Amino acid sequence: MQAPGEAGPSEALLTAVEEIRKLKKEKNAVVLSHFYMPAELQITEADGGIADFVGDSLGLSVAATKVQADNIIFCGVKFMAETAKILNPAKQVLLPNMLAGCSLAESITAADVRKLKAQYPGVPVVAYINTYAETKAEVDICCTSRNAMDIARAMEGDQLIFLPDVFMGRNLQAKIKAETGKELILWDGKCEVHEQFSPQRIKGLQLMYPEADVLVHWEVPDQTVAEALERGGGVVGSTSDILRYVGESKKRQFILGSECDLGATLRGMYPEKEFIVPCIKCPHMKSITIQNTLEALLAIGNPSEAAYRIELEEEIIRKAFTPIDRMLAFS
Repeated sequence: MQAPGEAGPSEALLTAVEEIRKLKKEKNAVVLSHFYMPAELQITEADGGIADFVGDSLGLSVAATKVQADNIIFCGVKFMAETAKILNPAKQVLLPNMLAGCSLAESITAADVRKLKAQYPGVPVVAYINTYAETKAEVDICCTSRNAMDIARAMEGDQLIFLPDVFMGRNLQAKIKAETGKELILWDGKCEVHEQFSPQRIKGLQLMYPEADVLVHWEVPDQTVAEALERGGGVVGSTSDILRYVGESKKRQFILGSECDLGATLRGMYPEKEFIVPCIKCPHMKSITIQNTLEALLAIGNPSEAAYRIELEEEIIRKAFTPIDRMLAFS
């Protein structure tokens, strides 16, 4: 029960939002927020929220290069905040929760990449953006789900090492092979969220909603993607591909095979359409909250600031910048 005079949940949220908006001005800070963040972190400043930019991995990477403020508060997971730091080494990048990791990024290390390069000498290495800075420092180019195909077409040779997402690699392989003749050498990394979208889960929803198109991310298991699109209409692609497909589609009903809070984004953008969303949440993304975002802002200029600060060795920043910069040429 709420105590007399105690702020209720919605009132507390509004109070935190107002304080964050005030502190952003005082501390010369901006907030970048990913589509998988809790819904309240995806509301832009212009709409009464806290975010200066909301986007997917590529969109946030591009936004990070245009930031003028001294402090970047990154509402995403650690590899994303690292990317912002690599692109803005002179700025301070703060992550509201240092435990916001990623199963994909954790599936491969810099040492693993060095072993792959020794095993396949001369073969270009393409790393999905969902990797940590030390891994990026060892590869030739990074990619996001949005530009992976363009990058694969542009790379020289008849083989590419693609890491770390094995499902994304398998989903891309047939298209890349058909268009370029190139073979992908894959790493066995997986997203703990997207791998839960089994063929049985999506098939059951298709039986319940036979008129719905299916929206599946590249990171969903390839068997699920193949069977789902064989049974009905839809798209496999990046977050931006999914958003664009819904906007261009005449369909009114969609089954979403991606992180739960992308459903909030879709409902906000297309309120006239219906989205069936198996609510599978990324625990890492959800560890970023309004409250710890506020705490990160309050820490700026105080001893507690170090607990939120992204710090990378200069050599890692230097080496990782090149593959990220090459990726941005395809944005």
